[in-house]
Amino acid sequence: MVDTGNIKFNEQGLVPAITQDWLTGEVLMLAYMNREALEKTIETGRVHYYSRSRKTLWLKGESSGNFQELVSIHYDCDGDSLLVRVKQTGNACHTGKRSCFFTPLVEREPLTGVEIIARLFNTIKERKGASAEKSYTASLYEKGLPKIAEKIYEEASELIVAAKKEGREQVVHEMCDLWYHTLVLLGYKDVELEEVLGELARRFGTSGIEEKKNRNR
Repeated sequence: MVDTGNIKFNEQGLVPAITQDWLTGEVLMLAYMNREALEKTIETGRVHYYSRSRKTLWLKGESSGNFQELVSIHYDCDGDSLLVRVKQTGNACHTGKRSCFFTPLVEREPLTGVEIIARLFNTIKERKGASAEKSYTASLYEKGLPKIAEKIYEEASELIVAAKKEGREQVVHEMCDLWYHTLVLLGYKDVELEEVLGELARRFGTSGIEEKKNRNR
């Protein structure tokens, strides 16, 4: 049994829980837990919260299917807030966005690291239902896998040519084009970015030669 005695619930018996994607680090949402929600989360491995408006416990994803599988829970130095790291199914926000924090107030620094890829991929997936006349991404989805595969082949070829004959700047540009189109492919095949990152994480510490041997068995 996990000891939750160090968690300081407020006068309403609640503690704020910041929920974060376990791989990308993206902050998904902020909600509240009471002791029962926290214990249910630990017990079941699926994140539960307490609704302050409905005055009841709720399982994230129970109606939408967008469950949050628990990876870890940390509490801060004062014990009065939680950081919940999860594997998110679908979108976390009720608006259909991946994260509830999609409206910028101040942005002094650009996005960095995996967050850039995650934000781009979420935008690409949102274009699935857009007009093909107004969105290049939507036009690729409308034309289907043959067109997407053709573009990946084309961009990979251009990257190789750039690597052989062009400078660093052109290599960067062509790599961006290739990454973009491979993300479109992932979206088309309904493969989540977390699946790819998880597979990369699994391969850490494994020899590339050994990994390929195991894959071909």
